[in-house]
Amino acid sequence: MLVVSIGGSPSLRSRSGVLLERCKHWLQGQGVEVVTFQVRDFPAEDLLHARFDSPQILHFLELVEQADGLVVATPVYKASFAGALKTLLDLLPERALSHKVVLPIATGGSIAHMLAVDYALKPVLSALKAQETLQGIFADDSQIAYGEGGAAAQLAPALQQRLTESLELFHSALARRPKPLDPSVLNERLLTARWSI
Repeated sequence: MLVVSIGGSPSLRSRSGVLLERCKHWLQGQGVEVVTFQVRDFPAEDLLHARFDSPQILHFLELVEQADGLVVATPVYKASFAGALKTLLDLLPERALSHKVVLPIATGGSIAHMLAVDYALKPVLSALKAQETLQGIFADDSQIAYGEGGAAAQLAPALQQRLTESLELFHSALARRPKPLDPSVLNERLLTARWSI
């Protein structure tokens, strides 16, 4: 299984990035291959000018196409998800997420932003034809405490439990999703089938 994780924060030190990293480690522990992209890793000109021929954009598009699922994490600004993330998602083809399971994650300054996952991020994922978008995870900043001196960030117990439960559901959804049939295989089956009337 291949999962592409996408971080929407332009900041190197990001609470949504902490959750994305936790997801990556948990999934790798289950034997899932995880490739991570951060919006800040793409040249701004490629995103702003929608350069579909950019090597980094082409690499991103190729891996999203191959992926079984995506984990998308973003900070919430002004009641919506990060604009840089929207710019990156806009580069995906119309049906880029068909046959894929998506786990959306958001962090924000207060629980007042909790509905940003449902009302801002999920509609974009739906427009990209995600096969299944799981219940999103929202964490307010107080639930993620940065460690001192390079120590790992600490999650509030309730958040840790929600994250683990969501990852278990995500992993199960990945395992049960129907695999698209290669057109050449379908054609071969039709040609070699025994037909009776």
